Amino acid sequence: MIRTISIGSCVSIQGLFVSQLADGKIVVKVDEKTFVGYPVAQARAS
Repeated sequence: MIRTISIGSCVSIQGLFVSQLADGKIVVKVDEKTFVGYPVAQARAS
């Protein structure tokens, strides 16, 4: 599953979901690198 995370105030990263941490952050993988950040809320369809 592809997830989007926010790192800082201006950087967002999309990657494959790896895991969720106890503090609410999630880990995503892009190629060989992993990134940790807060999940971006999903848009709701109207």
